[in-house]
Order: sequence, then structure tokens, then C-alpha cells
Amino acid sequence: MATTNDLKNGLVLNLDGQLWTVLDFQHVKPGKGGAFVRTKLKNVLSGKVVDKTFNAGVKVETANVDRREMTYLYRDGDAFVFMDTQSYEQVHVPAATVGDGQNFLLENQDAVVGLHDENPLFVELPASVVLTIEYTEPGVQGDRSTGGTKPARLETGHEINVPLFITTGEKVKVDTRDGSYLGRAS
Repeated sequence: MATTNDLKNGLVLNLDGQLWTVLDFQHVKPGKGGAFVRTKLKNVLSGKVVDKTFNAGVKVETANVDRREMTYLYRDGDAFVFMDTQSYEQVHVPAATVGDGQNFLLENQDAVVGLHDENPLFVELPASVVLTIEYTEPGVQGDRSTGGTKPARLETGHEINVPLFITTGEKVKVDTRDGSYLGRAS
């Protein structure tokens, strides 16, 4: 348990059986009436963001979320198997929990897995990853100076837009948050 005075960004609260991460908070002391804390909370499972106001000094229940460095091993049916890099313990993470991250996940890739009571809550990938272009149409000669893009299939099977000069087999840097092309990788 903690009071509203202990709130800080990144703290995970257990409100009505659901886990919420504090994105932003502000202590407000109006001229009239009691002080209160205005917060912006994000649901850990659904990603929904809400505004919630607490009276100052009210007790709130905190949740212990264990963030562990893990390595992605393989896909097992509808789950992804990760291995803890410290204890070598394997954790099965449902595909729904991995979300869009599965479009950029390769075997032996490192990620951070958030666990609460040994249940996986989220998977955080690095901000960018290097992937190989599995297939893309060749760029037409003369089109290269226009700055256009074309679709390309990554080795994970996900499709992104790349500049016309990119060819099949090249390694590219991809933003894992929105799937955008960031540049060639060396």
C-alpha cells in the first residue's frame, strides 16, 4: 500500500482488480477545499488511458511488476516462449500479450518481459531492430530519385514500406513501435 503522496511515473497500481501504470500525476492544492492528485493511468493489459483523481493522502494499492531481461526462443502454438537470462527459466507468453511485437521478433532476440504473480503482462522490444528483406519488387530505373516507397516483406513475414533503392536480401533497421523503415543496417 502507498499513499497518493508516493505516486510517481511508472508505478503500477492495483485498482479494482486491474493493473494501471501511472503515466503522469499532478498534486493540486486549490485555494478552497482539500488537496487532490490528478493522474493519467494506462491499463497494463488493454493499453487504455484514463484520467483519475484521488484525494490527497488516500491509500492506493500498488502492484509488484517484475521486469526481467529475457531471450525469445521459439513459438509454441499460440504462445511465445521466452527464457530468463538469469535463471534460465522458460515463460510462455500468449500471442495477445506480445501483440504487434510479434511482427519484429526473431529467435534469440532480447526483450523485457513484465511479470505480475508469474503472469506475463507485456513484452517490450528494443526501439529498433535489424531485419532482412525477404522479398521486394525491384525498383524501376529512373524512379529512384522521386523518393517513393514500395512494399517489402521482412524475414518475420511482416510487410513494411521501404525506399525504392532497397533490394531483396538487404538488412534494414525497423522501428518496433510503428513498423517504419529507419535506414539500412551495416
